[in-house]
This record gives sequence, structure tokens and C-alpha cells, in this order.
Amino acid sequence: MRAYADETALMVIDFQTKLVPAMNKCTEFVHNSSILVQGMQELDIPVIMTQQYTRGLGETIEEIADIEGMPDAFDKLSFSCVGEDDIYDALDKLNVKNVVICGCEAHICVLQTVIDLLSEAYNVYVVSDCVASRKESDKAAALIRAQQEGAFITTYEAILFELLGRAGSEQFKAISKLIK
Repeated sequence: MRAYADETALMVIDFQTKLVPAMNKCTEFVHNSSILVQGMQELDIPVIMTQQYTRGLGETIEEIADIEGMPDAFDKLSFSCVGEDDIYDALDKLNVKNVVICGCEAHICVLQTVIDLLSEAYNVYVVSDCVASRKESDKAAALIRAQQEGAFITTYEAILFELLGRAGSEQFKAISKLIK
């Protein structure tokens, strides 16, 4: 199943100040996710950003929130983004069939969102180097479960170039610069 930019949205799940520092390989996770988000912005892919219980877990980290063009985050209590009507309605209004997922924690909010999006007939792409959990074993189990449920597992570089589709454009130059 090939993903095309005009049929795709990005969901940025719970990159929060009290959560992200506890993630395994935190620095790499944030670095990769920043490249993914910037690349998606270059491709004009709409972004939905969430925060789990903001009062307790804090705001979105600066490395993500300060990327130009980032939307305000939706606050949620449901672990699944689909469990919040305002988030699901915002996604539905985008009229896309593909959702690319990054965020934390892989085995909780990310996985439950993936399962629910699949049940709503979206094609779901989980960016393996842009999801994290506190324990590597939880992330590994989440990726296996997501794939068993029908999600596509990819990397930030693979999905950016898949959505780009071809070389020779300003977008190609911008994304190549981000990747290097």
C-alpha cells in the first residue's frame, strides 16, 4: 500500500515535558521525530498534535512545538486519540485515508490509537524510529502488535521519501537537507 502526500495526515502523540525525558533513547527519539515533523511540513501534510492530561504531564516539548506551522495540541484523557471526539472530528475533516503516527508511549497511547484508526478503515503507518516507550521491550511489543493488527511499520526517512515520490524539486532538496 503506497502512501501519497495528498491522502495523508500526521498524528504527533504526546511529546510532553514530563513524559519525553523518561523515554528510552530519548535524544534519538526527539531528533528523529523533529526531522519527521519538519519533513511533513515541507510536504504540506496536515498535522494533528495531542497531549495526554496536560495538567499532569506538561506541554509539548519545545523541539516539536516550536517547529514552524505546528498546530495547537488537543488535550486528551483517552489513551487513544480516536477516543476523543474533537481529535477524531479534526482528523475526519481532513478527508485523508492514511495516518502517519509518531509519539509516545508506543505501547499505550500510540498503540491504542493505531488499533482504533485501523478499525475506522484508515491506513496507518507507524514510524518505528519516531515512537518510544520507557522500556525497549514495550516498544518492541507495540510494534509487533501494531503490525499484527494491520499497521505498516516504517522509518522517518522511508516515509518521507515515499510521500515525496520523486527527486528534482525544492521539497526534495529541503527533505534531503533535513535527513543529512
